[in-house]
Amino acid sequence: MKKIYLSLLAVACYVGSIAQETTVFKSGEDGYASYRIPAIIKNKNGDLMAVAEGRVDHAGDYGNVDIVCKISKDQGKTWGALLKIVDYENLQAGNPAVVVDLLDPNFKNGRIFLFYNTGNNHEGEVRKGKGLRENWYISSIDGGITWSEAINITASTHRPKQPEINSAYNFKEDWRTYANTPGHAFQFVSGPNKGRIYIAANHSAGAPDPQGKDWNAHAFYSDDHGKTFQLSENIPYAGSNESMAAQVDENEVYMSSRNQQLNPKLRIVSRSIDGGRTWESSVTDPNLPDPINQASVLSWKKGKNFILAHLNAADQTRRNNLTLRLSKDKGKTWYFNKTIAKAPENIKGDYSAYSDLVLINKNQIGILYEKNNYKEIVFVKQDIK
Repeated sequence: MKKIYLSLLAVACYVGSIAQETTVFKSGEDGYASYRIPAIIKNKNGDLMAVAEGRVDHAGDYGNVDIVCKISKDQGKTWGALLKIVDYENLQAGNPAVVVDLLDPNFKNGRIFLFYNTGNNHEGEVRKGKGLRENWYISSIDGGITWSEAINITASTHRPKQPEINSAYNFKEDWRTYANTPGHAFQFVSGPNKGRIYIAANHSAGAPDPQGKDWNAHAFYSDDHGKTFQLSENIPYAGSNESMAAQVDENEVYMSSRNQQLNPKLRIVSRSIDGGRTWESSVTDPNLPDPINQASVLSWKKGKNFILAHLNAADQTRRNNLTLRLSKDKGKTWYFNKTIAKAPENIKGDYSAYSDLVLINKNQIGILYEKNNYKEIVFVKQDIK
């Protein structure tokens, strides 16, 4: 009897240790053929808001694409009804980058910013100069239920050379494609730039390069709660693409970027020591294998220091093996490594692709990611004690 009891106890403990996964967006539901590009934040009241692109007709990047969200009031156990928050009619609205401004004295309950891009042609054509990507934001002061009118910030955060469309778009840099970080932006919580809202992004400049070197990551930021924006320098690594950034010290920024040169298949890591304005280094990290994909980073303060989390598909052949890592030394080493999602042997293709992270509490992190060949976007919590 004792052996049976112990066996049952072991099974119960094993089942209890399996993270409970919840489907947030499922392809084919609520009028959308596909959902892509997840982002997630925690509002000041503790609600979680999951954001994604709702692709009306197909799973492709370009077409009739809206931005949608769902809200959870129970830390991700259940999710509310789908809310459509950006609709560019039959054209593209995408690359949602979301952040909560917790430090604006005018909005004591927090103000959510959603940055996004619009486009009027396929990325490949825009890269050739045949089309335009613009940059916008909307904001919400009621937890994501209602939103402000859209504000066009293209002229201050982008460098297009298309004066025939808008006289303000006459920059010698000739940026063409443009994409905000897929995922969340962040706000400096301390240091000389406390309150700064910081959004990683990328662009292509000039004619396409066969090795992808026309791509370059950069960032833009606001020190006055969204009234004005400035651009950072480009990171000094040609071919850097989709990126996400995090604060790792009082005035330091860590950025993880996709390598659009395609070789080596490693994350590009860039570091700034002046609040993300300029970059002191940018190199591929041999500890972060990547199949040419998006990744997410998140940081939080613990005492006087920061914990950095990094999540990506740590596989150089396909989008698979979603792996969470934690660092106490700004990403130089990782003291915590955990596989979050890995394809069973009978499943081919991209099992775990784009993702985002949110801190639930000091002992738990939330993960929103694309699963099983983009059929769904799921949420799961991971203990990090």
